[in-house]
Amino acid sequence: MGSSDVPLENERTQLDAFIEDCRSAIEATLDSLTEEQASRRLVPSATTLLGLLKHVTWMQRVWFEECVGGTSRRELGLVQSPDDSFRLSDDDTVASVTAAHREACATARTAIADLPLDAVVTGHRTGPRTLRWVYLQVLRELAQHCGHADILREQVLAD
Repeated sequence: MGSSDVPLENERTQLDAFIEDCRSAIEATLDSLTEEQASRRLVPSATTLLGLLKHVTWMQRVWFEECVGGTSRRELGLVQSPDDSFRLSDDDTVASVTAAHREACATARTAIADLPLDAVVTGHRTGPRTLRWVYLQVLRELAQHCGHADILREQVLAD
């Protein structure tokens, strides 16, 4: 059986799979870490492993709940800037941030479930976007932050 006999997955299925892989990968960077390791700052910015998961949670809420869903950041109770989304509060733990991430992912899945990739969404501050564009933007950000998290985890475990 040649490769031409294997059915190709459709674009939506593949985009979903890539996003889910990145969501799992960034959560996995916290596996077996202490709270201190997860929140340890190893770079001059506010970036930490736990802060990265908090940021990608915020980022996905912005794209799927604000841009696709049309609910403003203020109404969603989200910080306004990406930089602020990395900052940890005293209440943030690996368990609480992971739970918030999983909830945001479930909400995102529901928000886009019945929309085609060519659907035009209008909640973005700079104008309409297609759902395909949102998918690609989220995937780009998730992949970038997975790389950051891999490096930070390597540094944390080397200490």
